[in-house]
Amino acid sequence: MTKRNKIIYWIATVWLALGMTSTGIVQLIKMKEEVDMFTNLGYPAYLLIILGIWKILGVVAILIPKFPLVKEWAYAGFFFAMSGAVFSHIAAGDELKELFGPMLLIVLTVVSWYFRPEERKLLTAKNP
Repeated sequence: MTKRNKIIYWIATVWLALGMTSTGIVQLIKMKEEVDMFTNLGYPAYLLIILGIWKILGVVAILIPKFPLVKEWAYAGFFFAMSGAVFSHIAAGDELKELFGPMLLIVLTVVSWYFRPEERKLLTAKNP
């Protein structure tokens, strides 16, 4: 891995971790604005706890060394959650500014996943 790729990976990963941790905490504490936004999208408030826990566990998974399969699941979960958020805001008729946060987290997820070091990737079976 080149030094440039390592820098890109860590910048994207740190920002992704900060974004997911902060939104996960906001969801866990059921901040009023978050509950209002979530119920406006048509979801029950209890899902905030589930999403908050999953986001924080996902951050732990992508930051700790080893466990490449768990990392793949965490990246997939981040992608599904944030793309779901984008489509939910569109379906609810929200303003475009509401798409910025989830879209940014999708980009950071993809960049972090793409530039992750070899030791953080699943080994693929090679044909003999």
